[in-house]
Amino acid sequence: MPIYEFACPDCGQPFEKLVRSASAVSEVTCPNCGSANVHKKVSMAAAPVRGGSGSGASASASAASCAPGGL
Repeated sequence: MPIYEFACPDCGQPFEKLVRSASAVSEVTCPNCGSANVHKKVSMAAAPVRGGSGSGASASASAASCAPGGL
């Protein structure tokens, strides 16, 4: 279930909403003023988060250390 970003032209408030299906996007209302006149914003996909303590280890090296046998 994706979280979409919306904007309400009636009150000017941006907001996010968890939407269960693509057809449910048309049922979203503004949580601030209750208006159904909302527009889905175009948002960028999130970049992958790299774990670790900042040692510069790559994600594949981190995953390998969790493999059975500790390799």
